[in-house]
Order: sequence, then C-alpha cells, then structure tokens
Amino acid sequence: MDGILIVDKPQGCTSHDIVDFIRKKFGLKKVGHAGTLDPMATGVLVVLIGKSTKLSNSFLSADKEYDATLMLGGTSDTGDAWGKITPGVSTPGVENGIIENVFKRFIGPIEQVPPAYSAVKFKGRKLYEFARKGIEVKVEPRKIVIKELKIYKIDGQEVSFIATCSKGTYIRQLCIDIGKELECGAYLSRLRRTRSGDFTIKEATALEELKAMDTETLKKRLRSA
Repeated sequence: MDGILIVDKPQGCTSHDIVDFIRKKFGLKKVGHAGTLDPMATGVLVVLIGKSTKLSNSFLSADKEYDATLMLGGTSDTGDAWGKITPGVSTPGVENGIIENVFKRFIGPIEQVPPAYSAVKFKGRKLYEFARKGIEVKVEPRKIVIKELKIYKIDGQEVSFIATCSKGTYIRQLCIDIGKELECGAYLSRLRRTRSGDFTIKEATALEELKAMDTETLKKRLRSA
C-alpha cells in the first residue's frame, strides 16, 4: 500500500502516536509523517505510507497555515498553555491598534530563535532535554518567512489569528516574541494547522473515523504522491 493520508490530529496525542496507530491497525511496515505537531496542537498531519515515505523531505519544506490564539498578560516556560504559567503585566492598557501594529512587524523575512522546549538539536541533543534539566543554552536564530499574519478576533486577553509561514516556524515562539514586543508577556493557548503545502483540513480524516475504517476504505482514501 502506497500513498498519502491527511489526518486531522486531535489534541493530546503526538504525531508519532498517529503513525504508530495506523501502522498497527492496518498491518503496515512503512508509515511516516511530514511535519510534527505538538500534543497540544490539532489539524493537518501529512501521513506517508509505503513508498511515499521517501518523499518526506519534499513535503517538510512546504509552507504551513495555522489558526491560532495567543493569551496576553503572562508567560509559559514551554511557550504554550500546557506549560507553567507566570502572570505578566496587566493588559487593559494594550489597545487593539497597538496589538495589530506589533503583529505587522513580524510579517516578512525574520529571524526566530527556536523555543527551549523543541526538538531542535544543540550539540547532538534536543533542546527540550536541556530545558527539562533547567539548563539554558544559547541557540542561533534561524531565518524564516511569515507570509501572512492576520488577526481576526481580539477578545480581552485572547488574540486569534491566521499565520501562513515557511518551514521551521514555531508559532509558540512567535507568540512569545509578540508578548515581548507588547511588554506584557504572551503564550500560545490554541493551535490548529489548517494547511500543509497543498493539503488542507477539508480533506483530513478524523482519528475516530480511522478507528472504524477497514483496509479497503483506507486504500480509497489515500492520495497518490
């Protein structure tokens, strides 16, 4: 069996969990994915089956689109709502216009330092391994491109937005950096990947549907590489 399956990853499981489930349920030897989603995140996970696993790198380089919400007025050690939250500066004085102007500063080519809790490697080890031990390491910033960053709702301390970006972009870190610019702190409270390259959430298969699916149905659902 060869092909591409777009899965709507639910919250609470890892990308590897989805791959492992598909491999075991359908008795497949070669299953991989193109682009990790954190356990807190939901949405488009590109699952590669059979010979399609060889195409992983080409899909990893594709642009991604996210629907996200950041929370103002606090910081998180992991950069998201699942980390240890520390209250920041009160936000009533942060007007919507100020927030919108700060968002605009991050559109285009920028440099971004990967978050401490990430799988980026430093001296052969993943950054989160250092972070979990309380060890701070200095990582060089990476060049990324934010092609679109559009706010569609501001509700008190919650700012919801759409981001279209290049590979290697961390939305968690984007929220952290926006909070620093606003001088009140911010962290990611919700993240949903709505597109990866040409693959969109509209064509994604839910995990519950996969659980009830047989092998023949899966074959029909696969996209050719």
